[in-house]
Amino acid sequence: MDKDVNNLLESEKAQIQKLQDIVRKTLEDENLISDNLLHPPKEILTRGQKISDKVARFGGSWLFIISFFIILTFWILFNTLAPHKDEFDPYPFILMNLVLSCIAALQAPIIMMSQNRQEEKDRKRSENDYLINLKAELEIRALHQKIDLLLEEQIKILFESQAKQLEILKRIEGKLK
Repeated sequence: MDKDVNNLLESEKAQIQKLQDIVRKTLEDENLISDNLLHPPKEILTRGQKISDKVARFGGSWLFIISFFIILTFWILFNTLAPHKDEFDPYPFILMNLVLSCIAALQAPIIMMSQNRQEEKDRKRSENDYLINLKAELEIRALHQKIDLLLEEQIKILFESQAKQLEILKRIEGKLK
């Protein structure tokens, strides 16, 4: 009878060890994923990419808008209020229009380069999100499998212990007769 109890305890220990191994492996895998997400590899940027990011950051700021407004206001006031001999761009402000057109022509493609890089970052981020969701789905499936394994093992142990109890009861019954 002691053998039967020891066998039951040993099988339960083995089952617990299996589950601990599964959990340990899952935690190790999870640490790898979280480390990669928390500490992504550093981007290596070319000089042009760094410049395009800085131009886009400055071109989309209030500092740029306010300073540009001040410069244009000063330009217009100077060329309308200054004596004719000091004017460098009289009223239709053709030079100012040329400068504005050149700035827009140069700034637009530079900002587009920066936006393309940002789009690439967003695409990679969405791929990471997809992989995380896929990992979560696989973890849920693994949890279902673990629960099924637990249930199967418990039912098996329950049937074995029930069979042993019946056997013990039969022995006791046989001794009582």
